[in-house]
Amino acid sequence: MECKFQHTLAFLSVALVLVVSHAGLPSEDYWKSVLPNSPMPEAVKDLLKPDWLEGKSTSVGVTKGGVNVNTGRGKPGGTNVNVGHGSVGVHTGKPSHRTNVGVGKGGVTVGTGTRKGKPVYVRVKPGANPFIYKYAATETQLHDNPDVALFFLEKDLHAGKKMILQFTKTTNKATFLPRQIADSIPFSSLKLPEILNTFSLNPSSDEAEAIKRTIRECEEKGVKGEDKFCATNLESMVDFTISKLGKDVKALSTDAENEQKKEYNIVGVEKMPNEKAVVVCHRQEYAYAVFYCHKTEKAVAYEVALAAGDGSEAAAVAVCHRDTAAWNPKHLAFQVLNVKPGTVPVCHFLPEDHIVWVPKY
Repeated sequence: MECKFQHTLAFLSVALVLVVSHAGLPSEDYWKSVLPNSPMPEAVKDLLKPDWLEGKSTSVGVTKGGVNVNTGRGKPGGTNVNVGHGSVGVHTGKPSHRTNVGVGKGGVTVGTGTRKGKPVYVRVKPGANPFIYKYAATETQLHDNPDVALFFLEKDLHAGKKMILQFTKTTNKATFLPRQIADSIPFSSLKLPEILNTFSLNPSSDEAEAIKRTIRECEEKGVKGEDKFCATNLESMVDFTISKLGKDVKALSTDAENEQKKEYNIVGVEKMPNEKAVVVCHRQEYAYAVFYCHKTEKAVAYEVALAAGDGSEAAAVAVCHRDTAAWNPKHLAFQVLNVKPGTVPVCHFLPEDHIVWVPKY
């Protein structure tokens, strides 16, 4: 399904970036200034490069009156972004399907030229997020892929161990918004009507339910000993991480060659040096990139080299939790592994669009 709103926000992001700086993306600049010795993982880079930028001709004009961006070489269906004093105008597609975005002191407003169809697509997943440890697993979660080793025991993390794994890339193409825009859009259950109206969503739609669920999960208290925060932009993710771990950190993400379920053989395991705490950021279902980040104590991260019989490889990131006593006893991990909370370390691989932050020393 075409995601008109995601593309609109992408164009809007570029327009505002050009106003602030004529070279580079502000989020990249911020990363480099705060974490100059920490390479940015591909999972983060992908969220800063909307796919509409590739293979398109773009012209940018900067005048005293603002910034004008044209894509598509002026052909029908192209996009024009005009930035003036105090506002941004975005026109995409044919006039009958035009999307207008206005940015003023009050925030961001979005209006579509037609009410037909759904202007925003949020990939909907059934059940609770398995990486939020206070929620119980649904029967659907338990039986979706019973042979896939989402959770496993730390004693199994060694060379020669075989596991059936599937590393899938997200179908949610929403990217990060610049901090200025993200901070101007409400992100609160008290503002749900305004949020759904901004995204032109029917309150009873599946997409609206996914947005409600994400906000609700972000507002719930974490389990005992867990510091949590939902990052609506990359800058806030970085800020939260360094506030918990300091600036000498390394960001890791999983990278797999393909998405097919297959048996992998562990060919190498590298344990990260610090076992006191890590910050893990999990991608949420939302109209733009939002991450559920939490600092977990008594946890350690591993980089795991995997190889399959067909020659495909994966560089996976695993997190092992040494203390699970505060987790929900009905959590998916305990049902899959047939163990009780607090008895043994529980590990899981991270999907490709999730990030783990570890201290370097």
